[in-house]
Amino acid sequence: MADLARLTEVIEPEAQALGFDLVRVKTMASEAGDGGVALQVMAEDPATGQLVIEQCAALSRRISAKLDALEEEGEVLVEGHYHLEVSSPGIDRPLTRAKDFADWAGHEAKISMVKGYDGQRTYKGELKGIEGDTVVIEDAKAGEARIDREQIHSAKLVLTDRLIAATQPLDTSGADEIIEDTSNEEQD
Repeated sequence: MADLARLTEVIEPEAQALGFDLVRVKTMASEAGDGGVALQVMAEDPATGQLVIEQCAALSRRISAKLDALEEEGEVLVEGHYHLEVSSPGIDRPLTRAKDFADWAGHEAKISMVKGYDGQRTYKGELKGIEGDTVVIEDAKAGEARIDREQIHSAKLVLTDRLIAATQPLDTSGADEIIEDTSNEEQD
């Protein structure tokens, strides 16, 4: 697979140039079943915690241009064919950076540990925050757990009413200009 550290090193400045924070870079087998790779890039506008479609498209164009330029120079960052997926983190967002664990303290989270971890494999409960490189969660079963970030395979917020209420709404500009088409409705 691809070198995620190098991809992040290349992609992060492209996101920052547009004023966005990079949340995650991930590669996985393409769902198209074509043997290709999906390069998933998740970013957010710090002002809203999300990206709207136009922002995703702008970031996608920048990343594509940068990867194409590097490939022309002889540096291939993703072997074979791939497709680029740029998205917003969503409400039940992954927690990947130290600031995510701090910013979303007080909300419910689910944390899965790396293979070979000695102890409970999954934690779910109220995220308490982060102290240095130690994530603190109040697990529903085990009580307070202190987890080294290096031992976390994945972490994400759990969709709850409280989380929905705390999340800023998506961009609704233009919503008041929507005209409902009732021409196809049956007449009495």
